[in-house]
Amino acid sequence: MPTILVLYHSSHGSVESMANEIADTLSAQGATVRLRTFVQKHPHDIVVTKQDLIECDGLAFGTPTRFGMMAAQAKTFWETTSDLWLKGQLIDKPACVFSSSSSMHGGNEATLLNLSLPLLHHGMMLMGVPYDVPELLSTESGGTPYGATHVAGLDNSAQLTETEVKICRAVAVRLYKVASKLL
Repeated sequence: MPTILVLYHSSHGSVESMANEIADTLSAQGATVRLRTFVQKHPHDIVVTKQDLIECDGLAFGTPTRFGMMAAQAKTFWETTSDLWLKGQLIDKPACVFSSSSSMHGGNEATLLNLSLPLLHHGMMLMGVPYDVPELLSTESGGTPYGATHVAGLDNSAQLTETEVKICRAVAVRLYKVASKLL
């Protein structure tokens, strides 16, 4: 069974909720899941190491949007991974990205593209959300072809919608299937 790294930063809990949906779905599929954060905010958080990246068979990576970009905590970590890049240690590993913003047009798609850049530089195989996921066509909140998203509201109190949860789960199942085929 594949080992999947679910790596995230969450400021107000939305991205953490998405990460947990993805991790739970991966576990239900049979994957070994490593749930990691960039900084320890809660006692149960485990901070990511470069070894986690080396040992994973697939990656789900998410942060909240920061003006259309990844959170600084994630960027700081990725900037330490040049040694992995030089050795090609992440080449051909499947990956997906996910994000949350405060508003419908708060930069989720730009953030997903920004999250994708270090993965592409590392030679990872980026997977989006195909249009055979019916919720992608009916969503009135989060969800894009670039990855799973959530709209948290201006006060960050909105819970994941049923549609957003289904898109998170679809992304997780796809990541599991591809990682399993590549073992």
